[in-house]
Order: sequence, then C-alpha cells, then structure tokens
Amino acid sequence: MASVLNSEKDGDKPPKSAVTLPTDYRPSPDEEFMNPVQLEYFRQRLWDWKKQILAEAEGTLAVLQNEPLREPDLNDRASSETDWSIELRTRDRQRKLISKIDAALRRIDEGEYGYCEVTGEPISLGRLEARPIATMTVEAQERHERQEKISRDD
Repeated sequence: MASVLNSEKDGDKPPKSAVTLPTDYRPSPDEEFMNPVQLEYFRQRLWDWKKQILAEAEGTLAVLQNEPLREPDLNDRASSETDWSIELRTRDRQRKLISKIDAALRRIDEGEYGYCEVTGEPISLGRLEARPIATMTVEAQERHERQEKISRDD
C-alpha cells in the first residue's frame, strides 16, 4: 500500500492544462469527439478519482498504524481481522484501479483516449462517463468477455 501512497508524493501531479473547462461542462455528442475540452474533462475526472482513492488509502494506512488489531475477546478479534481483511482487499483492488487510471491518462497524452483498442472506433461518451478507464466499446468488450468465457469452459 505504501507504493500507492508514494505515487503522488513522488511528483505524480496533474500537468497544467491550456484548456479551461466551462463550469458544469458535460461532453456532448454534438461536439467533435475527443476535442481538447472533452479530453481535459476526462483528464480532470481521472485525476480526481485517483486523488480520492489515494486519500482513502492514506486514511486506511493511518488507522492501521494507530489502532491496535488485538482485541481481548476472541469474537471481537475475529470480527476485526475479517473487517481489516476486507478493507485490505478493497485497497488492493483500488491499487490496481490506479494503474488503469494512469494508463487512461497516458492514452489522453498520446491521443488514443476514447478509442477502442480492438476496433479503433470511438467509445461512446456514455460509456466513458460511466467508466472513464474503458478501453473498448461495449460491443468489443462483450465479444472479449464471450471469448474469455469460452476459453475458460474448454
């Protein structure tokens, strides 16, 4: 978990952008796909999401360092250990999510964000709003999942 926390402390800060987002901006299908304003919108959403995850992880780490994990009662101890196990698994999933957020930010910088890595087609704005780290269109994702299921069943 410490490596997750160090990521932001090591200078991993959002770059200054020349694009200023209008207040309450939402991407629209009426505008050019992945224009500079849309890209900045998604860049800021991704950075905000990453900051939130890092803040939660830091809070968990602080509690882990300050609270004793040993409870005198065996039932209380088992309950505490279960709670912490769930919390740590959640933090591990979020650590993996941060790498996906970083990959999405790289795709923005490289001009590849918003386009399916399989077909090259634009990913719908609705899908990107719901899952800003999406790398495939819904159709390509469904095909991918079907293929995965078939290969698991073999």
